[in-house]
Amino acid sequence: MENTAFSWGIIVFLLGTLGIGVWASKQIKGDSVNFLVAGRGLALPLAGATLMAQSVDSNATLGNTDLSSEFGFWAGAALPVGLSLCLLLTGLFLAKPMNRMGLITIPDFYRVKYGRAVELLASCIMTVSFSFLLAGNLVAGGFMFENFLGLSYFGGITLLAVLVFAYTVSGGLFAVAYTDFIQVFIALLGAWGLLLYVIFNFGIEVAPGMGPFGFEQLTSVGSGAAINWASIIALGFGNMVAIDFMARIFAAESPKTAQKACFVASAGTLVIGIPFSIIALGAGGIFAQTGVTADGPVLFALLENVIPPALGLLVLAAILSASLSTADGAILGTSSVLAHNVMGIRHATGHGAAGGDRLLLITRLMAIVITILGVFLGLRVPQTGVLLLLAFDMSFAGLVVPLIGGLYWPRATRQGALACIIIGSLTRFAFFIFMPTMFGVDNTLLYIPNSLFTIDLDGFPTLISPIVGLVAFFVVSNLTYRPQNPEEQRAEILEKAQAL
Repeated sequence: MENTAFSWGIIVFLLGTLGIGVWASKQIKGDSVNFLVAGRGLALPLAGATLMAQSVDSNATLGNTDLSSEFGFWAGAALPVGLSLCLLLTGLFLAKPMNRMGLITIPDFYRVKYGRAVELLASCIMTVSFSFLLAGNLVAGGFMFENFLGLSYFGGITLLAVLVFAYTVSGGLFAVAYTDFIQVFIALLGAWGLLLYVIFNFGIEVAPGMGPFGFEQLTSVGSGAAINWASIIALGFGNMVAIDFMARIFAAESPKTAQKACFVASAGTLVIGIPFSIIALGAGGIFAQTGVTADGPVLFALLENVIPPALGLLVLAAILSASLSTADGAILGTSSVLAHNVMGIRHATGHGAAGGDRLLLITRLMAIVITILGVFLGLRVPQTGVLLLLAFDMSFAGLVVPLIGGLYWPRATRQGALACIIIGSLTRFAFFIFMPTMFGVDNTLLYIPNSLFTIDLDGFPTLISPIVGLVAFFVVSNLTYRPQNPEEQRAEILEKAQAL
C-alpha cells in the first residue's frame, strides 16, 4: 500500500482542521464565555455531534480493536458501550439540571453546592484524570504518524499535540464544535466502510468464546469478566464528571437540547464504536489468509497491508478525527479548570491582555502546560484504551457520588463530599500503585512490587473504590447535616450560581 498517498492525505486533513480552528477564532470576540462554552448557543445538531465526537476517540477505536483482537469482543466493545451508557444516564439525570444552572465548568457545581475547598480538590483530580485522557489520544496519533508519515513515535505525538493545541487555543469550543461536527461523520463513514469491506471480501472468522455471544467474557473472572465490567462501569459512571462532556452540556442552547444531544450521542457512539470491535474479531483470519504479521496496532496492520488505499485513507482520517475530537476537548476543558477553578479566575468583560478578559488569557496559557503533560504521559504509557479507562476510573472513585448526591439528596454536606473525594480517591490510588496490571496491561507508570495484590484482582478496584467513597459520603453527611429552610437553600444556590 502506498504510504505516500496516506502521508499527503493526512497532511491535507490536518491543515484543513487547523484552518477551521483559526476561522472559528473570529467568534471568540475576546470573551471567555464564548471561548469556553461557545456562548451557550449550541443547537441540537452541533451539541449532539460534539458530544458524540468526544466519546468516539482513538481509545474507543484503535484501543477497541487491539483489546477485542487479543481478549475478545467484550474487552474492546466495553469502551463504546460504557461511553454510550454514560451519555444515556447523563441525559436521563444530569443534562437538564446542569444546563439550567448556567455553569462554565463542572467543578463550578462543587463550589456552588459544597464550597471552595471541594471545588479545588475536585478540580485537581479532574486535571490529572484528563491529562491521561489527552495522553491516550496523543498515543494513537504517535503510532499513526510513525507508521504513515515516517516520523518517530516522539515526533508523532509532538506533532499532533502542537496541531491540536494551535486550533484549540485559537477558536475554543467554537473550533472544537465545528471540527467535531465534521470529524464524527468521517468516523462514521470510516467505521462502516471498513466493516462492510472486510465482511464482503474476507468474512468474519470468530474464534470460540471470542465473539459477542461469548458471554463468559461477562460472567467468568478467568475470561476477563471483572476487567470488562470494570471498563463499562468506569466509563458509564466515571465519565459523568467528564470536563469535556459537561462543557458541551453547558454550551447547549437549552436544557431540553442538552438532554436530546446526550441521547443522540449515546446511540451514535455505539453505531461508530461497535464495528471496530467486530472487525478486530476477524483480523486473525484475515492475516492468516494474506500472510501478514501484525507489528503494532492491529488496525494499522490491516490498513497498511490489506485495505485498498482509498478506504484505508478514509479509515485513517476516521481514527485521526477521533483523536483530534477528544484531544481538543481535553486540552480546552482541563486548561479552563486550571484557570477558572484552581487559580480562581472568574469571567469578566472588558479589554485586557490579548484583547479579552483575564480568564481567556490564563486559560490559553494553561493549555500549554496541559499539552506538555499529555505528551509526557503518552511517552511513559504508550497505550490507548487503558489510559482512557484509568482516566475515568480515577473520577469515578471520588467525584460521581458527590455530584449525584448534591443534585438529588438533600442531606448531602460539604464534609460528606470531602470525605467521599478523599477516601474514595486515596483508595483507588492505593490500588493503582500496588496493582501489577491496569485493565489487563502491565502497570509501567507507578507500581510498587508486593505479594498482596495480584493480577487476579485486576478490575475489582474499579468497583471497590467508589463503594468506599459512597459509604464515607453517606455516613459523614448524615453526621454533619443540619436542616435548612428550603427557600433559603434555593436562594443560596442561585446566588452562588449567579456569581460564576
